[in-house]
Amino acid sequence: MTERPALSLRAAVADARRRGVVRTGSGPAAVDFAARYAGVPATSRTAAEPVVEYPARFAKVLLGLYGDAGRVRAWLPGYPSRCTPAAAAQLLDSAVPPVETARTARQLPVDVCALPAPRVTPRDAGRYITMGVLHARDDHGSALSVHRMLILGPDRLAVWIVPGRGLGALHARALAAGRELPVSVNIGVAPAVMIAAAVNGRFLPPGTAKLDLAGALAGAPVAVAPGATQPVPVLADAEVVLEGVLGAETTDEALGTEVGGSMPEFLGYHGKGGRDLPVLRVTGLGARPGARFQAVVGPGREQSVVLGLGGALSVALSGTGPGWAAVHDLHFPASGGGMVLLVVSLAKTSPADDAAPALLAPQLFAAHPFVRLVVFTDTDVDPTCAEDVWWAVATRSNLGSDCATSTDHAPVPMVPAENPAWRPTGSRPGRSAIDATVPFALRGLAGRALA
Repeated sequence: MTERPALSLRAAVADARRRGVVRTGSGPAAVDFAARYAGVPATSRTAAEPVVEYPARFAKVLLGLYGDAGRVRAWLPGYPSRCTPAAAAQLLDSAVPPVETARTARQLPVDVCALPAPRVTPRDAGRYITMGVLHARDDHGSALSVHRMLILGPDRLAVWIVPGRGLGALHARALAAGRELPVSVNIGVAPAVMIAAAVNGRFLPPGTAKLDLAGALAGAPVAVAPGATQPVPVLADAEVVLEGVLGAETTDEALGTEVGGSMPEFLGYHGKGGRDLPVLRVTGLGARPGARFQAVVGPGREQSVVLGLGGALSVALSGTGPGWAAVHDLHFPASGGGMVLLVVSLAKTSPADDAAPALLAPQLFAAHPFVRLVVFTDTDVDPTCAEDVWWAVATRSNLGSDCATSTDHAPVPMVPAENPAWRPTGSRPGRSAIDATVPFALRGLAGRALA
């Protein structure tokens, strides 16, 4: 039986090869990919990123797999053609729990230093695992998320956990109970798992886990297997799996005594090293025969696509208040790293829908704190086309009255403009919404000539 790209990284690579977008790279993987292929916001390139394999001793390094949103969506039969609350609800109705199976992999001596984890720039704190999906669970819930992990030594990783993430809550509960938290780090996972991991778990109903959502995206259940050294499931089809525990030990995000930069972040700027990060002590390392080691360079179209596809589902799942009936589609462009810029397509059916932007913007900013700018457009504008969105802004909005800004929001640390030194003294970070839609009563004045 042919493997589905949704459920297998190898099947996804094979499909990309049939599409003629797989390349063989040479030299340091991350450096070469960043110089030749990485797109917005890492560089000014607007083209889709190819899939590039780099020979390495432990396993081929794989970059660019998610560098084309159309390619990724084609792999996921369950991903909605348009992201709306109704489509998200229908997706949840298709959620299916994972099935347990045996894992075909070799258990290897624990030495994460042997992994071909890239160092992207000379300023980086060290070599990072960038596409490891961490999975953990306890009696109260589970976590499935991607975190940057600095390699500290043969069996130690420093894990950056954004405050408020589910993994942090599980870790805190374990420490409060006097226990360590068993985790698996799954590298080279199925595309359905990667996109599900990018969905905000706060918007999933009780009893529905992200792996269940991955099954809905794939149209079939995800396969898991028992861990070899820890009581935690691993993803059966992952290329490389680390097992270990998060305990009470912490460390600064640095290999020396000074904390400086971390690595390039999703918006294209260099990150700052964190302090007092939890340390993951690795107890097991397994790899499939002929394994691929998947990574990202930090910013770029690839990471923006993953965050954007997961983010659009998160926004659709959160849509329960006034104004949501008019939402036709949602899109996070790569120019915002898949997180800080959101385009909302509205299908107006009456003059009452003219109020939708003013109703929706506060809800979006409250529920999704990384969103800084929302642009509302009509259905004749393609939300995935930056030129089309800018055309709507340039011709269908009067920014003096159609751009509303609210203040007193928590800053997004990765955004330079939200640094206190950048803002006027005493001001708080703002969030803005642009209404680039045609008033319902004036539709006859703004029809596209060639439509």
